[in-house]
Amino acid sequence: MKAAVIVFPGSNCDRDVAVALEQVTGTPPAMVWHRDSALPPVDLIVLPGGFSHGDYLRSGAMAARAPIMARVRERAAAGVLVLGICNGFQILTESGLLPGVLMRNAALKFICRSVRLKVETADSAFTRAYQPCEEVSIPIAHADGNFFAAADTLKRIEDNGQVAFRYLDNPNGSANDIAGIFNETHTVLGLMPHPERASEPAHGGTDGRKMFEGILAALG
Repeated sequence: MKAAVIVFPGSNCDRDVAVALEQVTGTPPAMVWHRDSALPPVDLIVLPGGFSHGDYLRSGAMAARAPIMARVRERAAAGVLVLGICNGFQILTESGLLPGVLMRNAALKFICRSVRLKVETADSAFTRAYQPCEEVSIPIAHADGNFFAAADTLKRIEDNGQVAFRYLDNPNGSANDIAGIFNETHTVLGLMPHPERASEPAHGGTDGRKMFEGILAALG
């Protein structure tokens, strides 16, 4: 499996996810700078967590307009797997690859702790290593993780089975307790929790590692 991690100014989890990917696949991912206009042939593209461009305008808004994102959109349209974690989730919504928006946490505070999630479906490359309704513990670290969508969009997300993970104890006010969603084909996933921070025993848990193992198994 070949993967690429897109690096933006302010990314702070690019190395973390690169380490997690290499541990599972045995191959280091390509690290692609946001101003690059070419993307190598890969099976998986990861938009990591962090604070792209300092999130000074709106979380993910500036990064969504980076030159490399045109290539990411092209690959996503061709069915290449795309994973956006935390700030990467925000970038996916801002670039139109996923519906909805990520707003300020309901408590107006930055939250950094492990949270309990329910796996909504195993019907995707990202979740195939989990069981439906399995409960997992994965850390969050965000101030703008409050998922919102208009009522008709939210209904479409639910009706299409696009919810990947839900919070069991909603920390940020997200609509319908949503922690992560797919696109309609389940080939793009955005989620606020950080699976790369729960990928080895030293992290205190390995529930996040299953995501990378599932992707590897799906891509064979």
